[in-house]
Amino acid sequence: MKVIVYSAYGTADVLKIADVEKPTPADNEVLVKIHAASINAPDWRIMSGRPSVMRLMFGLRKPNTRPGTDMAGVVEAVGKNVTQFKPGDAVFGVCKGAFAEYGCTKEARLVAKPDNVTFEQAAATPVCGFTALQGLRDYGHLQPGQRVLVNGASGGVGTFAVQIAKALGAHVTAVCSTGNVEMVRSLGADRVIDYSQTDFTRESQTYDVIFENAGNHNPKTYQRILNPSGKSVMAGVPHEMSMLALMKHMITAMVLSRLSKQKFLPFIAKANQVDLGVLAEMMATGKLTPAIDRSYPLSETAEAMRYVDTGHARAKVIITV
Repeated sequence: MKVIVYSAYGTADVLKIADVEKPTPADNEVLVKIHAASINAPDWRIMSGRPSVMRLMFGLRKPNTRPGTDMAGVVEAVGKNVTQFKPGDAVFGVCKGAFAEYGCTKEARLVAKPDNVTFEQAAATPVCGFTALQGLRDYGHLQPGQRVLVNGASGGVGTFAVQIAKALGAHVTAVCSTGNVEMVRSLGADRVIDYSQTDFTRESQTYDVIFENAGNHNPKTYQRILNPSGKSVMAGVPHEMSMLALMKHMITAMVLSRLSKQKFLPFIAKANQVDLGVLAEMMATGKLTPAIDRSYPLSETAEAMRYVDTGHARAKVIITV
């Protein structure tokens, strides 16, 4: 079968197509014939090896993993202990090395794909969906009627955050660039701010929750527009942020959280089947429709990553198999 591999650290030129044996599922695993996968920020960061601490985690000379995590496809075979799925079932979820024709993953990392959702939409969902859902619900404790601001609303996570915040009953203010205003408005945002025209950090409006997905503001900047007991959930960092700048953000968040009732909360989402099911239900009922920017065939994965590397991709970029 064909898979995409990292040949070294660097630009998208390090992505190569390789032929490997089709895997055999372990007792608790499912073999999926992958129809679509999607690119997430970690794929780019691992590929680039930036910040350099990534190389301590994933290998000194080249990444010790294959790219891709989100995927959707059809069950090809199951291990002897698998009870939830059978060959022929349409599923989506997370799988290491998802930029491939086939992938093996644990049963607990998959759910059934809703019939009204395409493979591309399903493949766009897991990582960004987990981040938006857990950030707003579990860290922001967003309640119906509250005001939430989503900074970086046109990105992969941001487009999910706008829709999930609306599904949770919030009044949503979304921040994005000029060219993305109409797209973000179509996702259901109550108000869309073009950051090139308006500095939302200097407005009089305050928020119960700020979902910081762009990472382009120091946590201290948000003190004035965050309600006295509000929460700023820090879900993203810019493409080129250094490790030193990231640590400065983290330390500032920790100090500010200790000195007031306002909370500044960095977090990393965790994949789990329960939340994957929540996202599937939201899609099935029309509360969540993954936004897709572009699709590329597996053979053009490097070109897809080059596009993501520009930092101007909006919503999700899909790899079709």
